Amino acid sequence: MNSNPLHITNGTSLTEYLFKLDIATESNTITWQETLCVGPTVEQIASEEFIKTRKAFFKSFYDITLSRKEMTSELNKLDDISNFTEIVLWFEFDLFCHINMVAVISLLEQKGIYLPIYLVCSGRVEGEKGLKGLAELTHKQLESHYKDKVKLTVDDIALATKVWRFYCGNDHNLLKPLITRSSSFKYMSICLKAHIKRFPDTRSGISTLEYNILKLIKENTITSRRHLVGYTLHYQGYYGYGDLQLERVIDLLSLFFIEDNGTLRLNRKGHLALEHQYNYQKEMNNTIHFGGVSSLDYKFDKQQNKLIKTVVHAN
Repeated sequence: MNSNPLHITNGTSLTEYLFKLDIATESNTITWQETLCVGPTVEQIASEEFIKTRKAFFKSFYDITLSRKEMTSELNKLDDISNFTEIVLWFEFDLFCHINMVAVISLLEQKGIYLPIYLVCSGRVEGEKGLKGLAELTHKQLESHYKDKVKLTVDDIALATKVWRFYCGNDHNLLKPLITRSSSFKYMSICLKAHIKRFPDTRSGISTLEYNILKLIKENTITSRRHLVGYTLHYQGYYGYGDLQLERVIDLLSLFFIEDNGTLRLNRKGHLALEHQYNYQKEMNNTIHFGGVSSLDYKFDKQQNKLIKTVVHAN
């Protein structure tokens, strides 16, 4: 029997690229548009609670009003997949993509869809510097990635659904043992490490990403917040945040820098934060949720390499 894959991509840019290369068509492609690495989540992805939770988050945090049709139009394509013989997931090396990916795999399980699942994942490319997104690959490289797609095992799928369940839960330390779990997900361990370090450091009250952004200000000539977003997009490592997410992070960090004569400079608080001389968690009051928890619920202890429950939020 000839294969007839259903493609699930990580965004519009890649979807259009696949159409251009005749790898996929509108009739056999679902474009996953969510940003589940930020904001509260619910384990049952097609549920009414999930839709309400995400709509409320986008409205309160980004002032974006999502319609139910926008949120469900792509998901509804999974209601009838009788013509397909396999599913191909197109997701990248970063945390942004990996949280979306484990959610998609969990959704397939929740819907009782048990077709063979393959993964096309970008990252390091032979002969290239840095990490590459799928849409950044050349035609030849992308076609080669597709040819070398990896079939996920039962254990891979179980790992993905466990990551999603723990991410939606209230104890993110449960993710730590999964960091060392071997799987077909080449970048899962790195992404889980990056996630744990999104919580405020016990010493400074800022996360690893926030620390790195302040270092960019200190070590480079940054002319504006927009300029800083561009720098951070390039140097953020395994987070995979887009403009929207980074703009909010930088807004939170505004108490650490001065905007003066077309230049961003660290103020005294910024220098103290980088030197871990003072804890600014309360002053920042970063209430962003990561799945089932608020960033205020935990602190990251570098020495113990684990999350510590914040006392005022402890049960």
